[in-house]
Amino acid sequence: MQNYENTNRARRYRAYVSPLGTTQIHLRNPYIIAWWSAAFPGFGHLLLSKYLRGFLLFIWEIVINVNSKLNVSMVYTFGGQFDMAKEVLEPRWLLLYIPVYIYGIWDSYRTSVDLNKVFILSERENSDFINFQITSLEINYLDKRKPWVAAMWSFFMPGTGQLYIHRIVVAAFIVTWAVVIVYYSHFLQAVHYLVLGDIGYANDIVNKEWLMFLPSVYFFSMYDAYVNTVENNKLFDNEQSNFLKKKYQDRNFRLPLNPEKRDR
Repeated sequence: MQNYENTNRARRYRAYVSPLGTTQIHLRNPYIIAWWSAAFPGFGHLLLSKYLRGFLLFIWEIVINVNSKLNVSMVYTFGGQFDMAKEVLEPRWLLLYIPVYIYGIWDSYRTSVDLNKVFILSERENSDFINFQITSLEINYLDKRKPWVAAMWSFFMPGTGQLYIHRIVVAAFIVTWAVVIVYYSHFLQAVHYLVLGDIGYANDIVNKEWLMFLPSVYFFSMYDAYVNTVENNKLFDNEQSNFLKKKYQDRNFRLPLNPEKRDR
């Protein structure tokens, strides 16, 4: 009977494959992670697979931003209406926004640097990890997929690219909030009237406060789906390479013979 090593005893391992997704650590550029946190708090942490922290900061951004009227103020600022931009701001909420916003950028940068160090150590240790999970609800396994396909599906609907690479939790979160943002921004209604040629009504009906959340969600979903597909493909190659080296590269390995031919 084959003896399977308990991979949970490894000091560090690169990935964890569960029914809800594949979580792995890999080298990241800390400045890119910090930039995504600056673009939208929580996104940098989601890229690092720090899901609870990322979800918390994302929801915090929505709540504080809407109540402080920050996006509305930015719209007036872009239009050169600086007096209106100052007038609509809610200082009680805005002063809560600043410290947590800066913390999100700093913490995502710091965590990215730390995880890069952990990845280097785990790569040297090169411990085995379980690459296949099957339960009564889901099946997840390592395989190779096309990054451009993941980005394309996220372009059509944020979160579907994450579903393509089996990141169920992140996909559910992004899809839910994409629907909420599209609904409250009246984005699809505006597109409908824009196609009909009624540009003025399309401009009037759109809620610019919620609409400004949409580009960040769209581009993050595409970037996250693309990058994680690339890294999952690398992880698949690494796991397959380790398996072949351990099972088929031993000098004393003897090729199993067909019992019928061996008897002749």
